[in-house]
Amino acid sequence: MADGKDDFGMHSNRTSAVPRKRVWWWIGAGLLVCLLTLLVVGEVMVRRAGPILRGRVVETLQTRFHSRVELDYFDVSLLHGFAVTGSGLRIYSQDDVVTAGANDPLITVGQFEFHTPLRSLFVKPMHVGTVRVAGMTIRIPPRQERVADAPARRRRGKIEVIADEILVENSTLVIGTAKANKDPKRFALERIRLRHVGEGEPMEYEATLMNAFPRGQIHASGAFGPWNAEQPGESAVRGDYVFDHAELNSIKGVGGTLSSAGSFNGRLNRIEADGTTTTPDFSLDTANHPMPLATHYRAVIDGTNGDTYLQSVQAKLGGSEFTCAGAILNVKGKGHITDLDVDIPAGRLRDFLELAVKTRPPFMQSGISMKMHLRVPYGRESVTKKLEMQGRFRLRQIRFTNPQVQDKVDMLSLRAQGNPKDARPGASDVPSQMSGSLVLSRGQMTVSQLNYLLPGAQVALDGVYSLDGKTFDFHGKVRTAATVSQMVATGWKSFLLKLADPFFSKHGAGAEIPVKITGTEGAPKFGLDFGGGKKSEAAQEKDDLQSRRDELTPDGRIARHPSPGLPIPRSRR
Repeated sequence: MADGKDDFGMHSNRTSAVPRKRVWWWIGAGLLVCLLTLLVVGEVMVRRAGPILRGRVVETLQTRFHSRVELDYFDVSLLHGFAVTGSGLRIYSQDDVVTAGANDPLITVGQFEFHTPLRSLFVKPMHVGTVRVAGMTIRIPPRQERVADAPARRRRGKIEVIADEILVENSTLVIGTAKANKDPKRFALERIRLRHVGEGEPMEYEATLMNAFPRGQIHASGAFGPWNAEQPGESAVRGDYVFDHAELNSIKGVGGTLSSAGSFNGRLNRIEADGTTTTPDFSLDTANHPMPLATHYRAVIDGTNGDTYLQSVQAKLGGSEFTCAGAILNVKGKGHITDLDVDIPAGRLRDFLELAVKTRPPFMQSGISMKMHLRVPYGRESVTKKLEMQGRFRLRQIRFTNPQVQDKVDMLSLRAQGNPKDARPGASDVPSQMSGSLVLSRGQMTVSQLNYLLPGAQVALDGVYSLDGKTFDFHGKVRTAATVSQMVATGWKSFLLKLADPFFSKHGAGAEIPVKITGTEGAPKFGLDFGGGKKSEAAQEKDDLQSRRDELTPDGRIARHPSPGLPIPRSRR
């Protein structure tokens, strides 16, 4: 075996196995040392990278907002490069704003995270791809909480971190106001994507926010900034929005599904908006008759308190076009007040009656011109119960949908003209018009100075009408061109009534007869009213005074409305 062979003439493997095991042992030991070294190095890098990255984040935010920044938790791991997580981030307003009373943080972040490769640790500024943020609240203090003459105190520093994109989930924007009667304006922002987040440059954004009234999602995109750290409300904003499938039934008393689109531009405290709305099934709970409503509006929105000033609204309800202007004002702890001036130059009465009145078809059809002031005060009641209106109207080419009512009007006209023999059911419809003043409050309409003109007659009424159609109570006078005796077809009755002509012929009319219309919208009752509906002298004087006030012209003078003359019947010519 001196030559390395055993008794059978074979080489021994014992001497070669020992060195081979030693080689593998040294390889394993080396790998273990390398692994331990990497772990030690990684631990050292993480320990050093944590404070470095934390410092860069804080320095960047302090430089951007020129204010104090606090960060409760910050952690770095080596998963897929540097994985950074943090929570409890608070960014305060500038020192002078805090001194003026804005003690709450300007921005509060619940959690944030981002990833960055190892090499970015050695590059300044450090680039980060996407930062994910959750549970953020932005509080913009009112302008009055900033000391006007205080110099801007910019914190020295530089931008250490640049994010290509910021994704924010479930955030809230709160815009404060110093006005005692205003609530801070809150916006629930479900999702925001910010791009090109750089110093002194506008940020591109895509946002989804939930609108409370009417309830629905708004999708907006555009540009925001640059951020004005001294006066956040002065920060610029512009963009386009789409508001689809907004449920109007979130507003008590109103129904329908609204869609809107438009654009806006300005600053947070003054945003100019231009857009359109479409509601194919707009309805009020007094009637529940869906009607198509479309508008084009121009408005100025004060984002600091939620007040909206409608400069111009071009609207179309059914086949009626009208315009309005006014304001929707926020009242602290109460809700909103809607205050509008409405002008209907040439609409269709049926469109407005179908929207507001339960009875169908509407009891009257005509053209309508109206100027009115509309107000919806705050409160938990239905809009239709809160709605207040005051104005003047004129109806043209009136036709009553109830044949019996229309026949009575036609026969009244023929008798008033001195043609009683033609006054029978089925007579040709007569042209008529109506004008007057109305006041609507709590679902009840009070009509005054109602002047109804038809051939041969003038009807002057005052009364009350409820939108549910259950109350119809009007009293007044009918002035006719013919005398009482001329309105009767039977010869002997006409002869006997000649004795009564002097008692009814007043103020230049052939006859002046007190009348009343009572009952319900669907079944009105016509009759004479000898004293039953007569007002007291004091009440009449009060109504006359109120009507004179209602008729003030824009320069403060009393408007005069001369009564049109009545035609003289043929028998009296």
